[in-house]
Amino acid sequence: MIRVLIADDHPVVRKGLRQFLAEEPGVQVAAEAGSAAEVLSLLGKTNPHVLLLDINMPGRSGLEALEEIRRTFPAVRVIVLSVHPEEQLGVRAIRGGAAGYLNKDAAPEELMNAIRTVSSGRKFITPALAEALAMSLDTSTDRDPHESLSSRELQLLRMIGLGKTVSEVADELALSVKTVSTYRTRLLEKMNMKTNAELTRYALQKGLSD
Repeated sequence: MIRVLIADDHPVVRKGLRQFLAEEPGVQVAAEAGSAAEVLSLLGKTNPHVLLLDINMPGRSGLEALEEIRRTFPAVRVIVLSVHPEEQLGVRAIRGGAAGYLNKDAAPEELMNAIRTVSSGRKFITPALAEALAMSLDTSTDRDPHESLSSRELQLLRMIGLGKTVSEVADELALSVKTVSTYRTRLLEKMNMKTNAELTRYALQKGLSD
């Protein structure tokens, strides 16, 4: 029996995934989580084999939580789910320790294939992700500036891209305004930009703020 923990901040999405998985033989939904904090709390209590981890969650992003999950629960196989295509965040997810990365537009059969594949100890790599991984290894190809950001900096870039102010980001991430301002300064330096408007424009161009 493959035990699956579903992590998504949208109750409707969680319900849909639970209903789908309930009809699959040999699969059991261990629990549901709506935030990274809930994920980390439930992992130790439910001992799932596979974690379906959404990137967009309140507080810590899925990518940031992934780093701690891999350190604390190395046996759990993580499939990152996202609305973003593989070339944008898939490579980062795999490098961060995910066993698979799947776009939310994928067919249910592909999700089930991914769950069974990673639970057997293998990686689930779509053709699009395989191409993105290959391109990331090509040193002759220029990399986008955001690829060098930390998970927290990338999360901040995406939130600024959504038009959120430093105060709004601080409230959502439960951080001080000073801390967020420090992250923002570091982000601007790494991106070689000077204003939030430039960050917003970049995030929109790269589809990072959807």
